[in-house]
Amino acid sequence: MSPRSVAVIDIGSNSIKLIVAHRTPDGNVAPLAVRSLDARISAGISAAEPRLSDDGIRRGLDAIHSLLETAAPFAPARTLLVATSAVRDARNGAAFREHVREATGHDLRILTGDEEANLIGRGLTTDPALRSLRDFYVFDLGGGSLECLAFRERRIEQATSLKLGCVRLTERFVADPTLPLPATAREAIAAHTRDVVLHSGFTFSLPADAVAVGTGGTVTTARTILAAHAGKSFAETPALVTLEDLRELLRWLGGKTLEERKLVTGLPPARADIFPTAVATLVALAELGRFSGFVNSVHNLRYGLADEVL
Repeated sequence: MSPRSVAVIDIGSNSIKLIVAHRTPDGNVAPLAVRSLDARISAGISAAEPRLSDDGIRRGLDAIHSLLETAAPFAPARTLLVATSAVRDARNGAAFREHVREATGHDLRILTGDEEANLIGRGLTTDPALRSLRDFYVFDLGGGSLECLAFRERRIEQATSLKLGCVRLTERFVADPTLPLPATAREAIAAHTRDVVLHSGFTFSLPADAVAVGTGGTVTTARTILAAHAGKSFAETPALVTLEDLRELLRWLGGKTLEERKLVTGLPPARADIFPTAVATLVALAELGRFSGFVNSVHNLRYGLADEVL
């Protein structure tokens, strides 16, 4: 237990995540507890006027209550609740914020896209494994959005949030997620990803040797599946998830039905319907940026918020 600890609950489109963290004597942000729950509050996010459903709100509130209980034994000095794309874009996002306040007594901060992107970037700078990087890109693919950042000399040069989340694109381009992913859907996802990135104003202008860092659930899940396939733990696998790894995962998992994907070790069953779309998006992004793959880091939005509060 630390009197200087902080709890951050990140209410995302697909999952709701907790970190309890404190500042170590050498200035690092260190986790005391981490936990993630799949709640999928964002169903319907691709609609012209997206709204959080009653079931989505209930799942969200249940997950928040559970994560608050996880954090309570650490007696955090401050507890911060934030929401991203699903709540930000929903017509009833303000009503959801009021539901959270009434149910928990905590205010909910709804981040703008720019705030989300910049806080993800701040979180990445707390990762000791990335301290040697000077010029690098950061991509965080979630259920509702894709955050894209470029760091030059460890300072954010570009930051943008794009509506390329894997829940959003699955609803738009995959007619039946219970079936293998059709080649036509793969191609449509790739074409849409390229089009949105190219028209966003985000440019791949860093030196040619700049690496791409991948944070968020998709790259982490891909690394977990690769680790399980190799008979290794997550920590024993290379942080780099290569483009060839991702292409092979897309070929393999995209050829399976939903029920078959749910049996894949390392792939949470609740993500099995959207994961082929997520991988297809990352493949298109890597090809567009001419990246050899993504260096995985788990120091994302929650770490950035913890760093800010601490």
